[in-house]
Amino acid sequence: MTGTSLAPDGKAPLTSPDLDLRAAAARVAAVRRRGRARLVGVSAVLLAATAAAFCFALGYGDYTVPLPDVVRTLFGGGDPGSRFVIVELRLPRALLALLVGCCFGMSGAVFQTLLRNPLASPDVIGVSSGAGAAVVLAGGLTGLSGTPLSFVALAGSLVTGTAIYLLAWRGGVTGYRLVLVGLGIGMGLSSLISYQMTRAEVTEAQNAFLWLSGSLNGRSWPQVWPLLVGAAVLVPLTALAARALPALQLGDDAAGGLGARVERDRRALLACAMGLAGIATAAAGPVGFVAFLAPPIARRLVPGQGAALLPSAAVGALLVSVADFAGQHVLDGTQLPVGIVTSVIGAPYLLWLLARANRVGQGG
Repeated sequence: MTGTSLAPDGKAPLTSPDLDLRAAAARVAAVRRRGRARLVGVSAVLLAATAAAFCFALGYGDYTVPLPDVVRTLFGGGDPGSRFVIVELRLPRALLALLVGCCFGMSGAVFQTLLRNPLASPDVIGVSSGAGAAVVLAGGLTGLSGTPLSFVALAGSLVTGTAIYLLAWRGGVTGYRLVLVGLGIGMGLSSLISYQMTRAEVTEAQNAFLWLSGSLNGRSWPQVWPLLVGAAVLVPLTALAARALPALQLGDDAAGGLGARVERDRRALLACAMGLAGIATAAAGPVGFVAFLAPPIARRLVPGQGAALLPSAAVGALLVSVADFAGQHVLDGTQLPVGIVTSVIGAPYLLWLLARANRVGQGG
């Protein structure tokens, strides 16, 4: 009989529509298997590259430690000189680079996916500027420094992010409105920072400028522990809240029709993304373009995987680690802030993105 065949149980024939549906389901399953396999493979490569960059950062410097000795020291062995150099001097900075990159990468992935806008990242829409303004004002007016200043930076980023959300609210929040409001607030805060810098003492202004550049220079264990605790709380919460992202990507009406609580889920995701950006900024300053660059790189590596949160976090960690290593060793006798190195990479990408948007008629 044309267009029919026996069912697997041999009781009833399968028609052509049934066969087409089975073939389509098989193709979808095959595509999903390939996507999962690629995700696992890319994640493994990224983790291996990040581990290599981490070990290289621990071993290379004025006092070079061979890789076997680095591994031995990390597990409690090694001679006293290696333990001091690696554990006390280099390990806090290397861990901080990984954590900062991870938090910025995941934060940028949430912002860009949720708002469906490639410009939506905490350093572009003003969240990082809020942290910078809070630090400059608190340092200049009250003389705060050290760990208390980190909490001021976190509070500044959260308050700024909340203000941006409230000002962008018009019966809901759209991506372009939030980005435009954030750009406006960020420019205003940058002006406030510039004004305060002109009034500060030379030493205070120099320290503030170094922090505003995004720097890991001189960081030690007191900066690592708060970031580690914050990341241990916020990363799982972000992954949990991100279960609503596939529905929210379809638009508010479609997401509501699928049963999603649109505004509640959006607020939870934005709060997690702001928190991640805030704790990273508090630890290292506003390291530019990491949250902007990591998500699109990750999405190109694992297409069809939605927000790609974990690959974005891994790309961010690798990017900051490599940029910090380059900042330490590219120029002899000079340590560049990691934010300067990432900006050298990110600024051309931003210009390319804007030029590409204009070519396809989306530049406004």
